[in-house]
Amino acid sequence: MLPSEKFLAAFHAPDESPRTLAERAYLGLRHDIVTGALAPGERLRVEHLKDRYEVGAGTLREALGLLVSDALVQAEGQRGFRVAPMSLADLEDVTHNRVFLETEALRQSIRRGDAQWERELVEAFEALSRAELNPAGRVVADWERCNRAFHEALIAAYASPWSKYMLGILYRHAERYRYLALRLVDMASLKRDVHREHEEIFRAALARQEARAALALEAHVRLTCELLQAEVRRGLDLDAALVRPARDARH
Repeated sequence: MLPSEKFLAAFHAPDESPRTLAERAYLGLRHDIVTGALAPGERLRVEHLKDRYEVGAGTLREALGLLVSDALVQAEGQRGFRVAPMSLADLEDVTHNRVFLETEALRQSIRRGDAQWERELVEAFEALSRAELNPAGRVVADWERCNRAFHEALIAAYASPWSKYMLGILYRHAERYRYLALRLVDMASLKRDVHREHEEIFRAALARQEARAALALEAHVRLTCELLQAEVRRGLDLDAALVRPARDARH
């Protein structure tokens, strides 16, 4: 996605094929960073990655520059690039700021939303429900796509490009930690009902109950952080867990 397009939407990911080599490399790198195939802190060597993503060195550097603007990659001056680190403190900060921005965006969207906003919100919720309630067809990537669309639909009526741009960045970072939680937390042992959480937010938003919707959204956003905090209290070595996914992905 081009920088101008990233600014206009909170969680948007293009459904169509990438239009340029730089966009293809950007989306491929972003996917591998978010899912953990490229480990936090890993050095990104252009000479190696240009073959992996089938682009030239200049195109790859352009894609890495876009990821620097997303804060998913860190530039190290003359030493190149490195995947942005992850930590519990970072997740807490991401969660706090996402709650702060997204709940206010939801309140404003509820106040300003028209009939078209309602229709698109219903469509997004129905698509997410199909992804969540069909165990046979449940695929993490499909669920993430529907989840992004639902969260974007919730705040679509709030006309603040700056808020949406910053929320888009925060959402991608939160997504990194959701993938981590899926690997580390025994989801089957939890009594979390993600569909019920989404339904509560949806019904409150549709009923124009902004305070109730904002509280439900806050609880929903905070839960991933709370789950990982609980695992750390139980003895999880988070630093070791963070490097394991990329190591496993190479075998």
